[in-house]
Amino acid sequence: MSEISDFRSDTVTRPTESMRRAMAEAVVGDDVLGDDPTTLKLEALAADIMGKEAALFVPSGTMGNAIAAKVWTRELEEVIVEARSHIYNMESTHLTFISRVTPRPLPSRRGAMDPDEVETHIRKPSVHVPRTSLICVESSHNNWGGAVLPLDNIKALRAAADKHGIKLHLDGARIFNASAASGIPVKEYAGLADSVMFCLSKGLSAPVGSVLVGPRDFIDYGRRVRKALGGGMRQVGVLAAPGIISLTEMTRRLGEDHARAKRLAEAIAGLPGVVLDPAEVETNILIFGLSHPRVTISDFLAELRKRRVLALAPFGGIRMVTHKDIDDEDVDRAVAAFKEVLG
Repeated sequence: MSEISDFRSDTVTRPTESMRRAMAEAVVGDDVLGDDPTTLKLEALAADIMGKEAALFVPSGTMGNAIAAKVWTRELEEVIVEARSHIYNMESTHLTFISRVTPRPLPSRRGAMDPDEVETHIRKPSVHVPRTSLICVESSHNNWGGAVLPLDNIKALRAAADKHGIKLHLDGARIFNASAASGIPVKEYAGLADSVMFCLSKGLSAPVGSVLVGPRDFIDYGRRVRKALGGGMRQVGVLAAPGIISLTEMTRRLGEDHARAKRLAEAIAGLPGVVLDPAEVETNILIFGLSHPRVTISDFLAELRKRRVLALAPFGGIRMVTHKDIDDEDVDRAVAAFKEVLG
């Protein structure tokens, strides 16, 4: 247990000692010129794991999603997104700012949009309305408490996309969490999408970076878009090196994070004011409401902080995330703090 139990996000994970050594020893070149060997190794590994032709290392998941949207769409078109999705709510409106397309948010059941409803919103262009050119899905789903989209749901959305000749992009920032929870290989998820973005800098513990995978011509054009967005990096092998360890070592331990999130959920679910169904905690994220007669959410977070427990409150609910740097003692500290504050 560290001095502070930081449940704010799995983005706060620190690189492992082997990652730090790999960074120090990385063989580097100039990635903009295409000759950084460590970055090339990471991209080849990522493409193989996902079953795609090519991959592109990018500074962030937001940039990866922004590149995908830019490559798959044209101005004056429309993109179907899930109403609580990260790409729609938490990525600084790049769909409108960079791609200059209109997002069409649709409701869902824990992130899984109704395929029939999606199909009714796929539009052909006219002088009045835009062409729908892309569907975006997310799994595991951040703002639905780490929910895993059912494979059959993604298959049905794939069928709708194929029927209308449009693309499907998977925001798989935590796709390895989804895989660990469901037992379905990431390659099977990725095989249903035209492109996939996944993060190395969350539960996989790398200090920086995400990867975008897809067809080779998609990635080739995506590399140009990355450069235009300021994402062309030079001796970036020092950042790609820990990403290789993320994919070869860190994916195997994600079940530990899921187990701790479930244990935390079960321990606090019955406390005064906590609105939470532990059965819905599938991966490493729990989001719950607080309806307490004397403790507001802001007061509650402040009291947790006094007890060396950090959490966040997006969208009016409290969010806590387990990760590599949270152990059983951190969970115990959080549970004790909850009981003390809520009575």
